Amino acid sequence: MRIMIVTLMALLLSGCIARTAASVVTAPFKAVGQAADWATTSQDEADRNRGREIREEEERLGREWRECMEDHERAYCDEIYYSNARAQPPEED
Repeated sequence: MRIMIVTLMALLLSGCIARTAASVVTAPFKAVGQAADWATTSQDEADRNRGREIREEEERLGREWRECMEDHERAYCDEIYYSNARAQPPEED
């Protein structure tokens, strides 16, 4: 009876030991993969960051245009704004 228990325990523990050994062996590869993921920027992150930059630039230009309108005429401010912005001025009728 003792031999069966010892044999059964050896079989059960060998699976646990093998799993632990496999985890120890693969851990450095997982760590390197995670570090590479942290070091690089995904396309989604790059798009999100670029969108944020564009919004901030448009907000800055809008503030400058409003400040310009306090002291100058619209034609002057439009000229300055649209020379700095990517957008084109609206057609005047």
